[in-house]
Amino acid sequence: MLARSALALALVAAASLAHADAKVLKKVAPEYPNEAIKKNISAGSVRAKLNIGGDGKVATVDIVEAEPKRVFDRAATEALSQWKFEGTGAAQTHEVKLVFKSED
Repeated sequence: MLARSALALALVAAASLAHADAKVLKKVAPEYPNEAIKKNISAGSVRAKLNIGGDGKVATVDIVEAEPKRVFDRAATEALSQWKFEGTGAAQTHEVKLVFKSED
């Protein structure tokens, strides 16, 4: 079986940020899902809204849009839940788009 890895690019959609100055301290790249490999899906994307606590930890991840639907959602949610932002003392939201591409 060919080894595959995911390239996940976090593209910040500045127009949809509640706080445009949200500073990411730690990013975790998602794993390329086995389901996508089995279905020969070589690329996709997930746009997600992160609800961030005042301490900078991600409280919840809401999938806003995904292509193809439900293939990359779990991998994106698991990775984004581990992201860490600079604490501001106030809750904030942040939207990101992860782009998945398989590499042989």
